[in-house]
Amino acid sequence: MPTIPSSAPIAPGRRVRVFIFVFLIVAMSLRGARIAVAATAPHEMVVAESEPAARAGLEILRQGGNAIDAAVATSLALGVTNASSCGLGGGGFMLIYWAKTQKLYALDYREVAPAAARPDMYMRDGKPDEQLARTGALAVAVPGEPAGLDAALRRFGTMKFSQLAAPAIKLARAGFPLNPHMARELMLVAPIIGQDAGFHAIYFNPDGTPRHAGAILHNPNLAALIESLGDAPAERFYHGAIAAKIADFVKQRGGILTAEDLASYRPLWRDPIHLPYDGYDVYTMPPPSSAGVVLEILGMLSNSNLAGLGADSPAYLARLIEVMRQGFIDRAQYADPGFVKVPLATLLSPEHIAQARDRALHHAPAPPVAAAHDHGTSNFAVADRFGNVVEVTTTVNTIFGAKLMVESMGLVLNDEMDDFGVAPGVPNAFRLVGEENNEVAPGKRPLSSMSPLIALKDGRPALAAGGSGGPTIISGVAQVTIDSFAFHLEPETAVRLPRVHQQAQPDIVFVEQELPFHTRDELTAMGYHLKIVPELGAISAIRIRPGELRGAFDPLKGGGAVGD
Repeated sequence: MPTIPSSAPIAPGRRVRVFIFVFLIVAMSLRGARIAVAATAPHEMVVAESEPAARAGLEILRQGGNAIDAAVATSLALGVTNASSCGLGGGGFMLIYWAKTQKLYALDYREVAPAAARPDMYMRDGKPDEQLARTGALAVAVPGEPAGLDAALRRFGTMKFSQLAAPAIKLARAGFPLNPHMARELMLVAPIIGQDAGFHAIYFNPDGTPRHAGAILHNPNLAALIESLGDAPAERFYHGAIAAKIADFVKQRGGILTAEDLASYRPLWRDPIHLPYDGYDVYTMPPPSSAGVVLEILGMLSNSNLAGLGADSPAYLARLIEVMRQGFIDRAQYADPGFVKVPLATLLSPEHIAQARDRALHHAPAPPVAAAHDHGTSNFAVADRFGNVVEVTTTVNTIFGAKLMVESMGLVLNDEMDDFGVAPGVPNAFRLVGEENNEVAPGKRPLSSMSPLIALKDGRPALAAGGSGGPTIISGVAQVTIDSFAFHLEPETAVRLPRVHQQAQPDIVFVEQELPFHTRDELTAMGYHLKIVPELGAISAIRIRPGELRGAFDPLKGGGAVGD
């Protein structure tokens, strides 16, 4: 079978040190419709799902800020330009490699369920109504983003929040282009949000039609909100007038989020989890992230001589599909560790991984498991000239979260309650363990597929990767990591390879439409049930070598890779 070259050909050229050397990888074979965009730089780089947001982070690096400073600026700018995916009304995970200590740190600023939340709150007439957890005030969990950015900045930052907020404020006031991905998303939700005054003022034409890609949007109320946070974002967002206004807005619409819920929110510093993979030490987020599944997938494929099979060959993909299935079976045991004992030591043990690998290779049937079901998100990475690396995934969950905007603040509220199992009380003899672990409870963080990853080689960062797209984040991050290390592909090649996704339930293999027909036919002949989809999430990565940073973003959601 034909194999894919270990690296894409690169036109020779002089490195541009003042700005970035950006080039398009011509679609010669693998992904004619999706052209990965890459950049190289010697000292520092930002890769994000928004070019203006990436440039906001680079602006801070050029002012002498470090990777954490730039991450805060990038997050705030993403909340302006990619408000359908993330923002101050949401939350996320941040993974940090700190060069001074040569250690990794994991910051959890995931949203939490309000104090009045109950396991049966989405039951109506004895049946679950998941729409209540996805649209409207009952869908809103306590936002974590402002507190998380504040915590990261206080521990590792060097600049004031107001300095880091300046690029986002400028974008919101002066205007930013509506990217094609968000324009498509806007069309999908226009019937729901079109009558809302806040959304209408920003995203719709006077005649009520959604604005088209390339239109210049303005969100002056969000600019004023960010500016009002000053240098104390957590104190000012979660207490006083802002918190009262958010709580009153939610209450008036039938929600349960209160000012007390906001005041009691705290981000959490957690210990990262890690596993060796083919000479690398791969770190990611612990629960309530389910990124341990990424580590299990890598562990089952470690030392497997995958290069001999060929990247995206049917033989390799069949093996990958089976280990994905086993990893997602174990995902049912992940949840908020403050409420559920997650057996991480067992799940990541050599013995368990060997047993899972054996089941995968023998195509053991999958037991009943809960279907993975989180959504959306945005992702970015920063590497600075001091050797620090930050990988962030942030979200408001589904498109424009709960489809609610606090108009006076331009603030989109999350619908993170949808990431819980919304119907654990349904009488069912086959009630799933995953739903029990992830049922709604006051103060609980919902399970997430967000999987920021940093891999070390000889104790130094070698790769930062992450993505957006719900459960396909897990499979996408795993595949880009494997492509980078087992197949020695450059990030732009790894990002643009057609991906597959298997999550145990449903028993279907999702494959991107760019996967060659002959490969699809061979997988079908092996007995796999394929579902062809346009794409499976969006992944970005920075490959780190001495004196060279090489970043690539998946243009599915727009984006930028910029550096010096």
